[in-house]
Amino acid sequence: MNFMSPLPTPEVLRATFAPLHNDTFLRACLRQATAHTPLWLMRQAGRYLPEYRATRAKAGSFMGLATNRDYATEVTMQPLDRYPLDAAILFSDILTVPDAMGLGLSFALGEGPRFANPVRDEAAVARLEVPDMEKLRYVFDAVTSIRQALRQPDGRGRVPLIGFSGSPWTLACYMVEGAGSDDYRLVKTMLYARPDLMHRILEVNANAVAAYLNAQIDAGAQAVMVFDSWGGVLADGAFQTFSLAYTERVLAQLKRHGPEGQVIPRIVFTKGGGLWLQNMATLECDVLGLDWTVNLGAARAAVGGSSGTPGKALQGNIDPNVLFAPPAHIAAEVARVLASFGAPHQGAGAGPTHIFNLGHGISQHTPPEHVAALVEAVHTQSRLMRT
Repeated sequence: MNFMSPLPTPEVLRATFAPLHNDTFLRACLRQATAHTPLWLMRQAGRYLPEYRATRAKAGSFMGLATNRDYATEVTMQPLDRYPLDAAILFSDILTVPDAMGLGLSFALGEGPRFANPVRDEAAVARLEVPDMEKLRYVFDAVTSIRQALRQPDGRGRVPLIGFSGSPWTLACYMVEGAGSDDYRLVKTMLYARPDLMHRILEVNANAVAAYLNAQIDAGAQAVMVFDSWGGVLADGAFQTFSLAYTERVLAQLKRHGPEGQVIPRIVFTKGGGLWLQNMATLECDVLGLDWTVNLGAARAAVGGSSGTPGKALQGNIDPNVLFAPPAHIAAEVARVLASFGAPHQGAGAGPTHIFNLGHGISQHTPPEHVAALVEAVHTQSRLMRT
């Protein structure tokens, strides 16, 4: 596939974005009945795929991969060429926004992300501002390029494309710590000792994330997701004040419709957030993602609504380490997860729906053939639940 052709203008883009061949994911996001439970995987384009590793080697580095429109398109499409997944997700990183703020993001081989200029004092906090979105043009170009690559010979789009960002709190964790952390000592010290500085960081982050996601929507993203990866490390009370409140600020600013006039579903995933489902029930989003510690049936009863009443679609939540088990055991765990959600909504109108996913990102050590077994089990078993 050739990804090197020039990008179309926005006007041509709106005219050429195709209707979807498979809209199961979007329907489930909006709590509409589907013929099977849709499935996509967090980090589905990644190091567990040999073709991804080959492309990354060509790119020379992770950022060389993520900042190149054509490479980002290529790796986004790789899992879809292997598996009949129901959605694509933009290949990028959650830390592109603070990188555009001038914090100097880098990835050392075999290590996680690191910032050259962490934010740890009043002067650094005062310098923060919403970045010029042109600095993130490579992301938006990739979104549009992926939408074009998803176009099938019959003119229809293959599956929907999900855009995403880290949450304001999760970005703040990396910005203050300067890298990943085991104890979050630096960011929590600021939170408790200088909450004024933390609120300033989070306010800038919330406005930046909203602008970033809106630009992805304009470029062609058909759903957007906020990854609150570190919300679960907060104490009760602190979560509501420093994470949830700023996720709410992001959602309040998001465009509800895309350039094609369609509704853009919004997904919020808080790892370790199961304790606060009732708090998240009022978020202005369509889908709540859950990690593997949460019982889907209990979550459905708490926030899933019922037929004809408001609620959230649920996304998740099999343990990623299940994928190291033999295929028969994977199928058994799929059956358990589907059963824990219960009978899916069927018929007209809106009702409780489930989007199958992992409870967090797929491990780089996962055997690719085990992912195939997972996808097959989800699609086959969920269809049988509807007969």
